[in-house]
Amino acid sequence: MDKGAREDGGGGKGTRDTVDEGANKPNYHLKYTMGGHRKAVSSVKFSPDGRWLASSSADRTIRIFDAMTSKCCHQLEGHSSGISDISWTADSHYICSASDDKTIKIWDIETAEVIKTLRGHTNFVFCVNFNPQSNLIASGSFDESVRIWDVKSGKCLKSLPAHSEPVSAVHFNRDGTLIVSSSYDGLCRIWDTGTGQCLKTLIDEENPPVSFVKFSPNSRYILAGTLDNTLRLWNYTAGKCLKTYQGHKNEKYCIFSTFSVTNGKWIVSGSEDHCIYLWNLQNKQIAQKLEGHTDVVLAVACHPKENIIASGSLEKVC
Repeated sequence: MDKGAREDGGGGKGTRDTVDEGANKPNYHLKYTMGGHRKAVSSVKFSPDGRWLASSSADRTIRIFDAMTSKCCHQLEGHSSGISDISWTADSHYICSASDDKTIKIWDIETAEVIKTLRGHTNFVFCVNFNPQSNLIASGSFDESVRIWDVKSGKCLKSLPAHSEPVSAVHFNRDGTLIVSSSYDGLCRIWDTGTGQCLKTLIDEENPPVSFVKFSPNSRYILAGTLDNTLRLWNYTAGKCLKTYQGHKNEKYCIFSTFSVTNGKWIVSGSEDHCIYLWNLQNKQIAQKLEGHTDVVLAVACHPKENIIASGSLEKVC
């Protein structure tokens, strides 16, 4: 796994959509450019209430921006190495972060202070997510394990020997009963949160490294990014790949992708050609290509209520 993935250089942008009703296509345009990070922006995440945009960076900091004005309101500092991923609690009051210092930190964004530091991984922590109830955290690491943590106590409840290569992503389904993980070993795995049992393993015939995975909003499908310039939508219950999305470039970095559902249904992804791509979820056609970044776009996120996309790149901006 290239550590430059979500790790070296860095920046972010916010784009807003106006609808082209006749063509039924998105029409996003650049609204803000947010700077401040000294190295690559590794992850961008809107708070569930839509008020904040958080960005993490290889510069070891997290910046909290007002999602509507782009003003930086807080900077969180405390990790001793770069940060690869962040996740919000459901109440939008706390963030957890995954770092190359092998720890996960939980932050109070109002006080900008660390509430807890979770230790146990034996290599870089690369991905992290709260469950919907925000009482558990799932993390994935270069140590090839997935860990499940109790937020209140800060203790590791389960360490799953999940993969045979670094874990690139972890995500809970809508009710928190399942976790999906992905890895450079070419596998996506579905886990029972309560028991830690592996319920399903998804593998493509060509077995490319899986650089990202997440559940769809209704949790019936998973979206997986692979290092063969492809996104795949899976029916994980049946173990079948339903749709593929191509046209972007992704051969080296762990690039975020997501679902946009506030105005139509689009698949959104960063790309190594410095652009952001939107596909029509159903017909798989590229609906819009957003230009503006000057380096690899690692991170994308969609606002929970408004037609806004945030992106982060190696050139240090959002």
